[in-house]
Amino acid sequence: SNIKTVDINGTTLHYIECGEGEPLVLVHGSLGDYRTWISQIDVLSEEYRVIAYSRRYHYPNPWPQNATDFTAGIHAKDLVAFIHALNLDKVHLIGHSYGGLTTLLVARDHPGLIRSLTLGEAAAQSLTVTSSEGKSVFQNFMQHSVRPSHKAFEQGNIEKGVRIFINGVLGEGPYENMPPIAHIFMLENAREMKGQIKGLNDEGIDFFPALTCNDAKQITVPTLLLDGEVSPRFLGLINDALEECLPNNERTMIPGASHDLKIQESSVFSETVLPFLVEH
Repeated sequence: SNIKTVDINGTTLHYIECGEGEPLVLVHGSLGDYRTWISQIDVLSEEYRVIAYSRRYHYPNPWPQNATDFTAGIHAKDLVAFIHALNLDKVHLIGHSYGGLTTLLVARDHPGLIRSLTLGEAAAQSLTVTSSEGKSVFQNFMQHSVRPSHKAFEQGNIEKGVRIFINGVLGEGPYENMPPIAHIFMLENAREMKGQIKGLNDEGIDFFPALTCNDAKQITVPTLLLDGEVSPRFLGLINDALEECLPNNERTMIPGASHDLKIQESSVFSETVLPFLVEH
């Protein structure tokens, strides 16, 4: 399917579209772009009109030199404008990681736009720091992943910054084991990651838009929570909180997966997600 563009909120977003039926929008995580979902699109587009877009600042969208806002809030505003610009009416949203937080903010503020929500370990950190375990797990992530990653970026060692971050969310070693093409894709999105890591390093938990349990209780759309079996603890804690707070959710674990949730393996993902989508 060919690459299309849409102009929204003073920028241009690239996307690909495939299939017909109810619209299904795929929202990638950090270091990703619309290519993240290539293997999923085949399967999902048999049932749906699938649209995968690259969020602001991500490949191959324009890179503004004066970019300063790397919070999920700007991506949520963009997603709302994107849905309106394509006249999509009610959409199924699938969000991974930072893209998951983006879709949660849209569900909170614009529930009428959404038919169903699938969250692949959404980065909704603010939900966990209400407990002492959540606080200490987040501090651990800051200390072992965010701060050293920030330091590498500031020293101009871009690949090292990416590697430290990836190994922080996937466990040790995955970066080294990825195919070279995956490294290339990530490095093409490293400028955005540098900005995001700087924000996290400077502001800590306050960098994430505050999403409270009370906010989540207002989100009534059917929601599927996905866990990777071997994902880092802090991601499981977020899903624990979402499971408790979202009134209309179900939760599924993807065996053998870490935070990548095997998005590159269409069978695993689609066997888990398709039945949920069809039901809603």
